Amino acid sequence: MANEDKKDFNAMLMDSKDMPKVQIITDEKSIEKYGGDKMYFAPPIDYDKVMRLVPCGKLLTVGTIRDYFAKQSGADFTEPITAGIFVSIVAWASYQRVEDKTPYWRTLKANGELNAKYPGGIEVQKEMLENEGHTVVQKGRTNIKYYVKDYEKALFSL
Repeated sequence: MANEDKKDFNAMLMDSKDMPKVQIITDEKSIEKYGGDKMYFAPPIDYDKVMRLVPCGKLLTVGTIRDYFAKQSGADFTEPITAGIFVSIVAWASYQRVEDKTPYWRTLKANGELNAKYPGGIEVQKEMLENEGHTVVQKGRTNIKYYVKDYEKALFSL
């Protein structure tokens, strides 16, 4: 996201637009990729509510949140693009608040990857996770990415 310092992410967090909703998709490739035609859209505040559940020492992935929402709503899958955007909105909204923080740094991308779009980028998320006892490793030579080592062992169940 750009110009984060000029945006009110807490207002965005509370703006549910027309969500939650289920949409039927007809694109065959998407149906095959996601395993069905019922696509769920969760409002941003729902991501915040779930991310707040993760205790110190535990982790969550965006994919796990998406699976949880799909199951709860009776849909085949949760829309992935808005999921990524809304997780970032949760992080920035928490960052902008003085109190009542959401532990967004405990929510990882697929395969335990750190999220460069969080406030402070990889460096801050890495520091927060290491302070909670996790080991962060670097992978790649040119396209360097950071992951929580053995993140599966620390996953929080929804």
